[in-house]
Amino acid sequence: MSDELTRLANGVLWPGFLGTSAPEWLLAELRDGLAGVVYFGQNVGGDLPALSAEILAANPAALIGIDEEGGSVTRLESATGSTLPGAAQLGALDDADATRATGAELARRVRAVGGNVILGPVADVNTDPRNPVIGVRSFGDEEALVSRHVVAAVDGIQRGGVAACVKHFPGHGDTHLDSHHALPEIALPLDEYERVHLAPFRAAIEAGADSIMTAHIVVPGWGTAPATLNARVLGMLRGWGFDGVIITDALDMAAIRETVGIGGGAARALAAGADLLCIGNPTNPGEAAHADQDVRDFRAARDGIVAALRDGTLSRERVAEAAARVAALSAKLHAAPDAGDGEPLDAADVVRRAVEIPEGLPAGASALAVVDARRRSSLAVDSAAGYVAGALAGGGHRARLDVAGSTAEEQDAVLAEAVAADGITVLLVDRPDSDAAQRALVERAAQRDPWAVVVNVGLAPQRPLPLPTVQVRAASRIGAEIAREALLGASSSSDRTESPG
Repeated sequence: MSDELTRLANGVLWPGFLGTSAPEWLLAELRDGLAGVVYFGQNVGGDLPALSAEILAANPAALIGIDEEGGSVTRLESATGSTLPGAAQLGALDDADATRATGAELARRVRAVGGNVILGPVADVNTDPRNPVIGVRSFGDEEALVSRHVVAAVDGIQRGGVAACVKHFPGHGDTHLDSHHALPEIALPLDEYERVHLAPFRAAIEAGADSIMTAHIVVPGWGTAPATLNARVLGMLRGWGFDGVIITDALDMAAIRETVGIGGGAARALAAGADLLCIGNPTNPGEAAHADQDVRDFRAARDGIVAALRDGTLSRERVAEAAARVAALSAKLHAAPDAGDGEPLDAADVVRRAVEIPEGLPAGASALAVVDARRRSSLAVDSAAGYVAGALAGGGHRARLDVAGSTAEEQDAVLAEAVAADGITVLLVDRPDSDAAQRALVERAAQRDPWAVVVNVGLAPQRPLPLPTVQVRAASRIGAEIAREALLGASSSSDRTESPG
C-alpha cells in the first residue's frame, strides 16, 4: 500500500536538488515515477545536457523545468548575467514580434540543454512600484499591454517545443511584500483586482498556455488561504476552460513553509486543485541549509501527501487526476518535433531600442567609475550580482555601496573615490523611487559632481532624479553593456570643465 501511495505522490512532485550532477536519491525517485526536476543556478555549472540526459535515462517522461525569464532572472547565465531582453524592456518597446522572438530564443536555449518547461512568462501586472519581487520582471503596469506580451511570449516559447508556465496566478503585481519571506495580502477592491490582474491569465489560457503557476498571496475577497492552497482561486482557472497543468510556486517559500509547512502545503495544494508541486531551491536557506536539504524538502512534501492520502483528507482520485495532467503534458512535449532555430532574435538591437538614453550626458568619456548602490539580492532575483556593475564599469573603477547599512560619511568617501577616478561617475541603482536612501545618494552625488550620471536597472522613477538617468529596466549583462556603450559613445561640444546646462 505504501509503495502504491508513494508512487502516486511521486507523479506530482517537482523537486530541486543540490549540485551539478544527479544525486542517487533523485535518480532512484525518478525511476519510481518522480515527475521531474527543476534546475536552479547552482545546478548549472557543469555539463547540463549530460545531466538532463542522465535524468531522462532514469525517467524518459521527466519534465525538466528552469526559471529562465531573460533580463534580471536567469539560471542558464547565472554566472555572467542574461544576454536576452527582460520583460520590462520588451513592454517598454511594445513590439510583440520582439517578445515572440525572445520567447523562441528562450525555448531554443532551454531545449538545447535538455529542458522542456520554462517557468515564464511573468503575467503579473506590476501596479505597485514598491513591489520587491516582480518589478521589471513584469511587462508593465497596464493589463492590455501585459496581456498582449504574455500571449506573444507563450507563442514564441511553445512554438519552440517547450512548455510555458505563466506566473504568478492570480497576480503578484500589487504587493509590497516578497512571498519568499512573508505572506502578502492584496488590499485592492476585488472588482479592480479581477479587472486588472486576471486579464493576462485569461489571455494566456486563450493562447493555449500549457501550464500556469500559482502565487502565495491572499486575496481576502476569495478567502483567507493563499491562492496556492485555495480551491476557489484555482477553480477559476478550470472555470475559464483551462485544462493544462497548474503548478505551484515553490513550497519552500516562507509563505508556505512557515505557515502550514512543506508537507501540509503539498497536501493542501493538491486538494485545492494544483497538479504539479514545485518544492523549491534547496540552497534557499543559505548557511542554515543542511547538506541533504534537497532530500529533506522532497521527503517532507511526499510524506505530507502520503499521510493525507492515508487519512482521507486528500483523495486518490484528485492526485490521480493531477498526475494524469502532468503525464499528458510530458507526452506532448516528448513527442514534439525538433522546432529548428525559431524566429531570429537580435537581442542587442532589441535591448538598445528599449533602453532610454537621456539628453545632457557628459561628452567624450573614456572610462566609467561605477558606484553600485542597488539593494541586496532576493531569493527570486540576484539583482545585486556583480556582473551588472562589472559589465558597466569594464576595467574601470567599481565600488559596492550598501546605502541602507552605511553612514553618510562612508557614502561620501565612496563617492569621493569615484569622482577622483578616471572617467564619468556612474551611480548604479534599482529603486530610486521606493528606496529613500538610493535617492538621497543620487542627490548628494549631484551636489558633489554635477557631471555624474545614473544608470537605473529598476522601474523608471515617477519623480525625476537630479542627474541624467539611463533607464535600462533590467539587471542584466546585456543591459549593462548597452548602457556602457551609450555613455562612452555620447558626443557633444560641451567641455567637462563647464557646468552642465
